[in-house]
Amino acid sequence: MDTPALLPLALALVAIPITIFLFNRIRLGRLSPGPRAWPVVGNLFDITLVRCRCFMEWAGKYGPIMTVWLGTSPTIVVSTSELAREVFKNLADRPRNHSAERSSRGGTDLIWADYGPHYVKVRKLCNLELFAPRRMEALRPISEDEVNAMVESIYRAVTAPEGKPIGVRKHLSMVAFNNITRLTFGKRFIVAAGELDEQGCELKAIVKAGIKIGASLPIAEHILVLRWLNLVDEELYNAHSARRDRFTRRIMDEHARELERHGAKQHFVNALFTLRDQYDLSDDTVIGLLWDMIAAGSDTAVITAEWAMAELVRNPRVQMKAQEELDRVIGRGRVMLEADIPNLPYLQAVVKESFRLHPPTPLMLPHKASAASRSPATMSPRAPMSSSMTRPQCLGQPTAPLEYRPERFLEESIDIKGSDYRVVPFGAGRRVCPGAQLGISLVASMIGHLLHQFTWALPDGTWPEDLDMMESPGLVTFMATPLQVVAMPRLDKEELFKRVPVDLS
Repeated sequence: MDTPALLPLALALVAIPITIFLFNRIRLGRLSPGPRAWPVVGNLFDITLVRCRCFMEWAGKYGPIMTVWLGTSPTIVVSTSELAREVFKNLADRPRNHSAERSSRGGTDLIWADYGPHYVKVRKLCNLELFAPRRMEALRPISEDEVNAMVESIYRAVTAPEGKPIGVRKHLSMVAFNNITRLTFGKRFIVAAGELDEQGCELKAIVKAGIKIGASLPIAEHILVLRWLNLVDEELYNAHSARRDRFTRRIMDEHARELERHGAKQHFVNALFTLRDQYDLSDDTVIGLLWDMIAAGSDTAVITAEWAMAELVRNPRVQMKAQEELDRVIGRGRVMLEADIPNLPYLQAVVKESFRLHPPTPLMLPHKASAASRSPATMSPRAPMSSSMTRPQCLGQPTAPLEYRPERFLEESIDIKGSDYRVVPFGAGRRVCPGAQLGISLVASMIGHLLHQFTWALPDGTWPEDLDMMESPGLVTFMATPLQVVAMPRLDKEELFKRVPVDLS
């Protein structure tokens, strides 16, 4: 091919990036500084696997507000409490990718709904009904039961003849899974042998498939000019959606029959049955809300609790101080109850510090400006855009922000449920998590029982500096290497390690 024939192609290769740059400049106005973006793909290939650490490094270079280009979409990343306040107060919509659009049925749930009449209605339902204090109090025996089941399982493992180190995550995960499924569906999907039953296996498979589908979006999802290619496997989405609906409707049918025979119960599915007419809820919204609960409650408490245990074995001083408080308030003749938590200020500080330093979603779910909302003055006023948070544990924490020191929460009153923008593991503003107190109470109960009933240490030959404290890739950040520890029972009476089953079905 001769040179003149190549000239139009060469001109196109030069013109397309320039055109995209000029179009974005006109469309968006002046943006905050950030890493230099490549044409079309932006910073997609510059972001490392552990995105929160990558953004924290970039924030140190480009400042507390920066622009990161995910393909052709700008994302504003902020990392101070003042800017966090602006984001939470002004950006109330959610940007939905293809996966979120399909799983939420176009935002008919709560998590992915745009801010508007539907969101306000569903949010009111959550605040006044589903997470009302009276319902949480009625359901509290479920979480206490599951935490006691975890203690019994750990006790059997650590008193076994082989006496091997245990994986904390496995035990924490069963608490979270059983707790959220009992709260949501009113069922414990466990057979007598301690294994998942058929429905439990199906539920686990649906959750796992949903995570896999959500993580498999092609790069074209981020590039405006390529989205029309529709590279998403629609057949896979449809099959997963139908499978999820079949499972949910089967559970709902069971509860409909129970409702006729025995009346309403406190579980979320029963509550939605009795309130759907009052709040004018569609089937898609009911199903979406139930799966929002499963998604939000399956991993978040596990992540923070595992990180907390890692910090406690790395910091024996903190562990001993918490255990001294537990012994002083509760003693060693009974087990801890959730009602004891208000009388355990140091345990509460340990929980808060764990959420601060290791939030389950360090970058949080993104916020987006709607056409009707006014963007903060520090951001482009011309276009809707996403906004993420970098490492919330650093917001408003000038003194040793990466040090694990629960005492900071005793020296100053800091709320972690959204009213104080320095620590925002559950978000804040109009999109704060309505189940924040439920999550905090579960983590406090898990950590309190583990510290009260066992002493924890690293395996022989492992030093604190040997522990891998790197996060896993993804929106939620488990420990990259699951924690392995040695536990020794602290209480003398063996019956204190036994579970007494509670049935609220």
